[in-house]
Amino acid sequence: MTIRHLFTDHPSSLGETYPEHMRASLSYAVPLLGAAMAAFVHAVFPFLHTTTASAAVKRLYDRMNRRCVACPSGRVHRPDLFARTPSKVAFKPGLMYEI
Repeated sequence: MTIRHLFTDHPSSLGETYPEHMRASLSYAVPLLGAAMAAFVHAVFPFLHTTTASAAVKRLYDRMNRRCVACPSGRVHRPDLFARTPSKVAFKPGLMYEI
């Protein structure tokens, strides 16, 4: 395994390039960092940021659960999948969906 593969195998398994995967990962890391800082402030001053961290985590959780693994940009590429229960979803062969 070359060093290049260390940086490209995982992103390519998600249909992303290294820069696309970095951007997607940072789009989770930055809000999580903000949530962690808000939680720290809340620990010292419990009257501040009473829901900031939990709201950020909920938003990221919802976003993560809508993300289609086959979509390079992480968009919801089949919004109809989320209008029904997973047992009634017809999956397109060859694509992996995270629901």
